[in-house]
Amino acid sequence: MPNDEKIRAIVVTISDTPRNEAEDVSGATLVDLLIDMNAEIVDKIFVTDDFENLRQTLYVLTERSDANLILTTGGTGFAPRDNTPEATRAVIERETQGLAEAMRLETLKKTPMAMLSRGVCGIRGKCLIVNLPGSPKAVRECFEVIKPVLPHAINLISGNTNHNE
Repeated sequence: MPNDEKIRAIVVTISDTPRNEAEDVSGATLVDLLIDMNAEIVDKIFVTDDFENLRQTLYVLTERSDANLILTTGGTGFAPRDNTPEATRAVIERETQGLAEAMRLETLKKTPMAMLSRGVCGIRGKCLIVNLPGSPKAVRECFEVIKPVLPHAINLISGNTNHNE
């Protein structure tokens, strides 16, 4: 499609321990996966998993006109400070359950730990937010599940609803 919307992504690493660029293996993995599919990396940030801070950060990121995809890594488990799903739900206008369900279903075939992922996905404005787990292995596996549909999802969100296939 000549009117395909380019994926312009922000990678958000969420952690309760301070990290630097060299320690952020999951975020770096996401950047590499996005570049491999010709997405533009608009920004890469670190944020604590404090609920209010995370909610506000996601809200502000969805307001940016230069991004249409936010991929988070971390904070999706059962630990008391794993607030990513709740912060995401507080920001999104429409939940996209199919993406989260597909990631859990496919990765469950590889590890029973996939049942412990509480990640959610949803849309706010013209931006898709996808929560991914915090480990590089889980990031790769989950991303591979959603990668085939991301371009079409971004096109639909941007208003390009032409279905020629």
